Amino acid sequence: MSSIRLNLPTLLNCLLICVTLLLNNRCCVVAKWYHRPNVVLILTDDLDVVIGGMFVASPLCCPSRASILTGKYPHNHHVINNTLEGNCSSTAWQKTQEPKTFPALLQAYAGYQTFFAGKYLNQYGNPDAGGVEHVPLGWDYWVGLERNSRYYNYTLSVNGKPKKHGGNYSEDYLTDVLTNMSLDFLQYKSNYRPFFMMVSTPAPHAPWTPAPQYQDRFKDLKAPRDPNFNVHGKDKHWLIRQAKTPMTNSSIELLDEAYRKRWRTLLSVDDLVEKVVKRLEVRGELDNTYIIFTSDNGYHTGQFSLPLDKRQLYESDIRVPLLIRGPNIKPNQTTGLAVQNVDLGPTILDMAGYNVSKTAMDGMSFLSVLEGSVNSTTWRTDFLVEYEGEGSNVSDPACPLLGPGVSVCFPDCVCEDSFNNTYACVRTVAPSANLQYCEFDDNEVFVEVYNITVDPYQLINLAKTIDQEVLEKMNHRLMMLQSCSGQSCRTPGVYDTRYTFDPHLMFSNRSHRRNRLRRA
Repeated sequence: MSSIRLNLPTLLNCLLICVTLLLNNRCCVVAKWYHRPNVVLILTDDLDVVIGGMFVASPLCCPSRASILTGKYPHNHHVINNTLEGNCSSTAWQKTQEPKTFPALLQAYAGYQTFFAGKYLNQYGNPDAGGVEHVPLGWDYWVGLERNSRYYNYTLSVNGKPKKHGGNYSEDYLTDVLTNMSLDFLQYKSNYRPFFMMVSTPAPHAPWTPAPQYQDRFKDLKAPRDPNFNVHGKDKHWLIRQAKTPMTNSSIELLDEAYRKRWRTLLSVDDLVEKVVKRLEVRGELDNTYIIFTSDNGYHTGQFSLPLDKRQLYESDIRVPLLIRGPNIKPNQTTGLAVQNVDLGPTILDMAGYNVSKTAMDGMSFLSVLEGSVNSTTWRTDFLVEYEGEGSNVSDPACPLLGPGVSVCFPDCVCEDSFNNTYACVRTVAPSANLQYCEFDDNEVFVEVYNITVDPYQLINLAKTIDQEVLEKMNHRLMMLQSCSGQSCRTPGVYDTRYTFDPHLMFSNRSHRRNRLRRA
C-alpha cells in the first residue's frame, strides 16, 4: 500500500504533463490550421472569353474538369471525352485519379474541411460506375449532380444519398439550390479549420434555362460579330471547311437566341457570387479567403460558320475567364503570363501551404504571379492543348452525305465533331512569340499554325508559308509535351538541331485508340 501511495503523485504528475503536452500540441495544430487561408472555387460551364483569361488543356467538359482536379494533362489522367468508355468518372478514374486530386490532398494532409456542390464529371452517378452512392475521395460534404448540366428535374447525391428535384423554381432551380447549400456550409462549418469550397454551376451550359425573373433580359443582344464570325475557314481542317458559309438565317437566329439565354443564366451566377462574398464578409472571413472564378472550357457562337459548340482548337474554345481575389493580391491588376487550368490545383495547394513538389501534377503554381513576385523570364512559355474527336459509326440523319464518323450535327448539315477531329496543339505565349501550332490525327496529318499577335482571330493558317525552322521547333516541342509528365511538362526542353519536322510521328502510338473509338 505504501509503495502505491508513494508512486501516486509521480503518476499524476506524469498524466498531467502528458495531457498538457497533448493539449498544447492540439492547440498548435488548430492554430496552424486556423491561420491558413480559405479557398472558394466557382466553376461555370461553357463560359468563353477571348481577350484575357486562362487556357484550358482540353475544350470539352469532362477532360477539362479532370485536368482541374488532378493538375494533369489528358494524356496523363486518361479522360479523353464525356463518355464512360472515355474514362469520364469511370471506376478506373475513381481508383487511379480521385485519390490524387488536389481536394483529397487538402483534406488528408493540409487539415482542410472540404465542400462540393454541383456538376462534377459528366458521367458521375452512372450505375455502371457506382451510381450516386459513390462519394469521391477528398470531400467532407458532397452534393454532386447526377450526369450533365440541368436546371430543373435532376437528382443530387447528398453525401451519397439521392435527392430528386422537380420543376418548381423556388425549390429546384439548380443554381439557386447550389447557392443556398453553399451559404449553409459557410454558416455551419467548423470555425477552427480552414475550408475549401467548390461550387460548380450548370450555367451557361445548354439547355440555357434562366430563372423566371431574368427570362426577359437582354432582348436585343446578339452574339459578337467579330472578324471570324460567319466566314469560311478555307485553310483549316476539313471539319471546319464543311461548315456552310454564309450560315442560314435559322442558324444565326438560333445562336443569337442561345447567346441571350446564356447571359440570362449567368445572372443567377452573379447572385451566387454576391451572396457568397457577402456571407464571408459578415463572418469576418473575406480577407483570409481566396475566391477563384473560372470555367471548364470555352464556347464558339458563329466563328468560322460553326453555329454552337466547343471542341475546336481556336481561342474561343480554349480560353476561359479567370478572376481571383484574396490575401496579398492587389486589386485591378492583370498579368500577361500564360496560366492554364492544370495550374489551378497546384496553385490552390500552394495557397494552403502544401508542398506542390510532392505531387505528380503537370501544372505549376501561379501564386507568385498573383502576388507579383514572379520573375517573368523564368515562367513557362509553352503549354499543351489536347482533344480526341468523337463520331458515330452510322451516318447522321441530318447529314447523310458526310457518311459515318461525324457527330453534333445541325439540321442544315453542319457538324461540330468527328472521329478525326483529334488534335494536339502547343500554345506559345512569350514576349517574342504568340503562336499556336496544331497537328491533327487524320489521313492528311493536317497542320494549323497561327501568329496570334498579328492575327488574333486566327483567320490565316501559316502552315504552308512559315519558316521551316519554326515548324521544326514547334513540332519538336509538341512531341515533347505530348509525352511529358510532371516536371517535364513545365520545362521547355532542349531543341536538337538535327531534328527533322515530321508530324506523322505525333500520333503513331495512338492509332490503337483511334481504331477502338471507331468500333465503339
